[in-house]
Amino acid sequence: MSEPFKVLDLFSGIGGFSLGLERTGHFKTVAFCEIDNYCQRVLHKHWPEVYIHSDVRTLTAKHFDGWQRPDVIAGGFPCQDISLAGKGAGLAGHRSGLWSEMFRLVGELRPRYLIVENVSALLARGIDRVLGDLAGVGYDAEWGVIPACALGAPHVRERIWIVAYPMCNRHNRENATPAAAPYKKWNDSAHRQIGRAVTGSTIASREDVSNPNCSGFPVRHEVIDGGQAGRGVKSGSESFRVFTEDRQKQWEVEPNVGRVADGVPARVDRLRSLGNSIVPQIATWIGERIVEAELLSSPATGAIYEATGSDGARKD
Repeated sequence: MSEPFKVLDLFSGIGGFSLGLERTGHFKTVAFCEIDNYCQRVLHKHWPEVYIHSDVRTLTAKHFDGWQRPDVIAGGFPCQDISLAGKGAGLAGHRSGLWSEMFRLVGELRPRYLIVENVSALLARGIDRVLGDLAGVGYDAEWGVIPACALGAPHVRERIWIVAYPMCNRHNRENATPAAAPYKKWNDSAHRQIGRAVTGSTIASREDVSNPNCSGFPVRHEVIDGGQAGRGVKSGSESFRVFTEDRQKQWEVEPNVGRVADGVPARVDRLRSLGNSIVPQIATWIGERIVEAELLSSPATGAIYEATGSDGARKD
């Protein structure tokens, strides 16, 4: 890949999506869209050259005329009306209903990829609408619940992640049509375009098993079985323990020192922004899978992949 994917980061918050995707070295944010003034200041501090639009309802494709049109739209639209802690209005709610604006921009800009994050309650409060909207404009989708603890975090934080792309761009290089089945879960063994069939990594079903990274909480979810050199790592195995311990090194905690600060500036804004943010490490993981899928879909790289397999060993 000669040039990085250009990213439009919607509902940007403090930039978790952009931080995670840019860590791969293959994504570059060209525009943010964030309405909160405090978050805008954070974004401007860390991405001073990137344009910030303040309201997703007024952002249109015309803003990108003669400019850098995005290859990727990423964002976690508001979850308040979807969350189990809310009143359950779902996508008909005032805040979570902003999904319609995100979807509108997908139709106007036609990105190569759409990456969406939200609370796992979306599975019961709107996933059918989201997938139906995307299928209606010719986008295939894959989705799964990925907890933060799957990448070594000391807490669960289950979130649903959706990756969508035009049906004519399917990574298994089939001649897809709008009539083809548009809905594919990441744990559907027949269609893992961003899973094992393409990248050598998987998201495998794992039920009623305590993740060693989740402090003993019994977790029912789909957990990443990533691995080195493209090999899947089985949950509960020694290699899985090593894998998760390596991930935990990324999560340094604050040292145990006595409190000497007399208050923290903008403490409420900081806590709110952190609570609303995504886990950047998961965005990085998904970005890496997209890059691998892109490489494997190219004729030259695809031929090498077919000849060697995901672990690089020849199939002779």
